[in-house]
Amino acid sequence: MPFIEYALPAAALALGLPALKRRLDLSRAKHRSLAGHSRLAKRLARLLPGYAYDEEKFFNCDGVSDEVAQLRRAAFETLCAGFAQRYAKTLALTAQAREGLADLQFTGQYRVPFQFSPIVSERLKVGAFVRSAEGVSLTDLDGNRFIDLTGSYGVNVFGVDFYKATMAEGAALAQELGPVLGAYHPCVADNIARLRAISGLDEVSFHMSGTEAVMQAVRLARYHTRRKHLVRFCGAYHGWWEDVQPGPGNPLPPRETHTLADLSERSLQVLRTRKDIACVLVNPLQALHPNRNAPADSALVDSSRQAGYDKAAYTAWLQRLREVCTERGIVLIFDEVFLGFRLAKGGAQEYFGVKADMVTYGKTLAGGYPVGVVCGRHDLMQRYRPERPADLCFARGTFNAHPYVMGGMNAFLRRLNTPEVQAVYEGQEARWDARALRFNTTMAAEGLPMRATNLHSIWTIGYTEPSRYNWLLQYHLRWHGLALSWVGTGRLIFSLNFSDADFEQVLQRFVLAGRDMRAQGWWGQGGGQSNKDIRRGILREVLGTLLGRQV
Repeated sequence: MPFIEYALPAAALALGLPALKRRLDLSRAKHRSLAGHSRLAKRLARLLPGYAYDEEKFFNCDGVSDEVAQLRRAAFETLCAGFAQRYAKTLALTAQAREGLADLQFTGQYRVPFQFSPIVSERLKVGAFVRSAEGVSLTDLDGNRFIDLTGSYGVNVFGVDFYKATMAEGAALAQELGPVLGAYHPCVADNIARLRAISGLDEVSFHMSGTEAVMQAVRLARYHTRRKHLVRFCGAYHGWWEDVQPGPGNPLPPRETHTLADLSERSLQVLRTRKDIACVLVNPLQALHPNRNAPADSALVDSSRQAGYDKAAYTAWLQRLREVCTERGIVLIFDEVFLGFRLAKGGAQEYFGVKADMVTYGKTLAGGYPVGVVCGRHDLMQRYRPERPADLCFARGTFNAHPYVMGGMNAFLRRLNTPEVQAVYEGQEARWDARALRFNTTMAAEGLPMRATNLHSIWTIGYTEPSRYNWLLQYHLRWHGLALSWVGTGRLIFSLNFSDADFEQVLQRFVLAGRDMRAQGWWGQGGGQSNKDIRRGILREVLGTLLGRQV
């Protein structure tokens, strides 16, 4: 009996040790930041109190002199009045639409850090409507022209005139069939052949959005591997569905999704040792800011935002990831919804020289129409098991392969093969790297604390001096005729039709906006605060609010 009393716990402990080790390895493979710990991030997000600065603190949260604070106040009021006058018609329609459009309510609230948001939302309004687009420009309802740095959230790779033409060609191609769904327009067969050639994969399925395409790729990976869990990497975005968008921003806690550190040997070790991982999702855009969430000015509370792109290191990482996935029977999925066709005709697979098991495309592929596409190996794309006729992985959609979407896709894919479009790709990487270098050299010469980091034609602006007011730059850039998306300076998306003259205009407008920020006291007046000082001050504000103290 004594032997049994000691032996059973020892045996149980021995049997449990491998599971404990796997759990420890998983924990160590997560990035140390909150972005790598989804559950903790969600808990803390629920605890973060909402508070706002009053008039006095809005202009002097960094302890500057009364003289500088008054300079800021006067400049802010002038800018607000200028916006109200210059963009009057656009702002009026935006205000009307905002009452019934939840999207506008959300983006209007999250353009800047929440402490500043109430005053900014009330006084410094931004229009959401544009009347026309041509070349690299947008024109609003008041006739103001902006250079477009929004890139239509990744759709606009080759320039808006290119997509006007492909949409018109697609509509003309599909017009005779019209809205007939279920049956396919003949151009679908050509689209399939072209996508197979581009992706190097066997089969294709059509969807209506990038999020939907990623959902289907993961479903198929789980279905065929008979495993539940998936791995994504810290900071990467794969659509807004279920727990694949972890942490703040999704009401669902992570269940079967593991968020691991990018470029990490420990992450590879997790993949080597676990038997429950169906697939690994890779968004190649994450190479620009590995292990960090997508940069947005709503989180720009200081100047610690960082980005950096090392092509050689990221290529080596993808190669090692490919080897481990092959070794362990894990499906490697490249999510190229955003980057597809921007880096190269063959996308990230061609650009990095790494082949995936499945690839998702979207954004630009339908030539301006909404689309999502999955390309994959035959054994992964099949949605049924012949030996088990009731065992299905069902996926259909009424508007999948809509004739106009397929027509636009056909026009896009045909143009992609023309010498004119192929010539666009020539030298693009070196061109955008040179432009980023010129931008940074110019800012340094001007004494302005802005620096650009780029992956090809996608840029993030960082800041070299501590400041609480970097978020205001987006409004000065708009005043000087640059259109940015609602995330502000976190992501600039250039279309590939930008000429050197177009870029020079962008550069000079950044200089003008930066000079305004400096002259109006938003930069260079922080009272000697470091980024650490700023974050500590915000922490004191948060704790004080939780304890019922006035900020």
